[in-house]
Amino acid sequence: MIWFCVGGEVLVLVGNCMSVSPRKKNEPPLVKGFIPWLGHALEFGKDAAKFLTRMKQKHGDIFTVRVCGHYITVLLDPNSYDAVLDDTASLDFSRYAQVLKQRIFNLRLPNHNPDTERAWMEQHFQGPSLARLSSRMHLHLQTLLREEERSCSPAEWRQDGLFSLCYSLLFRAGYLTLFGTEKSNNVTELAAVYKEFRKFDGLLTKLARSTLKQEEKRTASLSQERLWELLSPAWLSRGKGSESIDHGLNSSSWQQSYLRHLQREGVDTEMQRRAMLLQLWATQGNAGPAAFWLLGFLLTNPEAMRAVKEELRGLALQEDGSLQHHLLDTLEHHSTPVFDSVLSETLRLTAAALINREVIQNTTLRLASGQEYHLRQGDRVCLFPFLSPQMDPQIHHDPQTFQYDRFLNADGTEKKKFYKDGERLKYYTMPWGADKNMCVGRHFAVSGIKQFAFMVLSRLDLELCDPTATVPPVNPSRYGFGMLQPDGDLEVHYRLKTLH
Repeated sequence: MIWFCVGGEVLVLVGNCMSVSPRKKNEPPLVKGFIPWLGHALEFGKDAAKFLTRMKQKHGDIFTVRVCGHYITVLLDPNSYDAVLDDTASLDFSRYAQVLKQRIFNLRLPNHNPDTERAWMEQHFQGPSLARLSSRMHLHLQTLLREEERSCSPAEWRQDGLFSLCYSLLFRAGYLTLFGTEKSNNVTELAAVYKEFRKFDGLLTKLARSTLKQEEKRTASLSQERLWELLSPAWLSRGKGSESIDHGLNSSSWQQSYLRHLQREGVDTEMQRRAMLLQLWATQGNAGPAAFWLLGFLLTNPEAMRAVKEELRGLALQEDGSLQHHLLDTLEHHSTPVFDSVLSETLRLTAAALINREVIQNTTLRLASGQEYHLRQGDRVCLFPFLSPQMDPQIHHDPQTFQYDRFLNADGTEKKKFYKDGERLKYYTMPWGADKNMCVGRHFAVSGIKQFAFMVLSRLDLELCDPTATVPPVNPSRYGFGMLQPDGDLEVHYRLKTLH
């Protein structure tokens, strides 16, 4: 769907069975693997970044790997990405997306039109609609943080895992913003939705790869059914979707508007219920992890934290010290170049979507270098921006290291000029996709993360329990699913700031 899948697409490499004729001379280097049919499936699923880095070192920026009987051409030259992204005649993403929807969400949308859905998304995540959603998000974040504040005194330190804290608060605020009703502020309901969602999300990678064990299949199925029930409005669960949608034409609910969109496409009531879970994951599965990495990098990089807090104090001074009362307006009308650079650097290090296309007819792929490669019908093409450009040492010096000012010029303005081999790059980081494939919801996503981070930093004293702690490593099985998640957590304690 939109950003929340980071890059506009939730794309994972999962092969299927098919016979393949001998490769041609003008095709990319082929790496079959030592295991017949299975090929490199195990390495890919275990740690896609590590595997593809090794393949790049051996074979260069383009090569073909066998995964479960399927042949996937991986392209890692950002200067050549447009050749794939712009080719809608020979390369298609919608068919494979439908396969993943059914595999992960048990969702079938036979009449789905990506262009129609994108138009609907643009209507709701741009302009006045975006402003209304951002305002609602702001109110819900304020309410949830006040609840945290009421549960502890100014002198009391509370301890939690940073990932758990960020994911819980941003998920609940986002859920209330897009799926909530006047009656959905029930604490028990919110807790139930969050608990089931985390359980489902924990099994999502295995669902996509069809590698669930028997007990995991049962757990995933029960979580899906419970979430379908929790997310469906009462009138839809009673099978009165059509009538209630018509009566709700003047409703400001994002959820009801989406259901009207589904009905216009002829989606039956059961699939409408299941589509809600897809949208919940697409809109809420990445904001919490992104906020965790951002705050985690700040907490473990004192210089970066000082720079962001100084920018925050500057905003408060511009608002005569009343930043908390006008936070949303302040963020919309004042630039925050330091924070923006921190966020860009965070996403460079942790946004790791795989962009996949199915070759629907034989075609020739022409690279920026002038080289041409034959792509055969039935194969797939994959781009992995996380590896290149985001982690390319020829583009970003010391790419494994967090540098809060990487996207700042010396004069404090946004840095947009990056080079490789002396040539300026169009794509130097791609967390939101590119051009017409750019994530529709990126502005809403940034607004929510920025509001959350500034509220936490201005209202709470937030510290590491262990001052020498570092951010945990990533969970390598999450490559390809948008924002990476940590393998472990970062223990923090926090208390209300003492206002002078």
